[in-house]
Amino acid sequence: QVQLIESGGGLVQAGGSLRLSCAASGRTFSSYAMGWFRQAPGKEREFVAAISGSASSTYYADSVKGRFTISRDNVQNTVYLQMNSLKLEDTAVYYCAVDLNYSDYVGIYAMDYWGKGTLVTVSL
Repeated sequence: QVQLIESGGGLVQAGGSLRLSCAASGRTFSSYAMGWFRQAPGKEREFVAAISGSASSTYYADSVKGRFTISRDNVQNTVYLQMNSLKLEDTAVYYCAVDLNYSDYVGIYAMDYWGKGTLVTVSL
């Protein structure tokens, strides 16, 4: 059974940093694209960042480009999201997801399994 468990969320001041982790289990994930998404109160879930199975390709939403970095450790079956220069508008529940059909990211609707999320709150 595929499981994705996010951790690392919390309360941080604007301008600060956090590192999110997503531990995957249930199968080998090195062949599949994984990503981070977020949902703020009253808003739809949106794409944040994604990484191909081999980690050769990464993708970012314009709103986080240059501030967030996605990476993965295929030995540990873990995906990370390093978030720097956090802004108030980054406040959201952050979700990890995996696409078990493609090695590269093709879109949010292709993601098959989702974690339960971790809350990131950015304050003044």
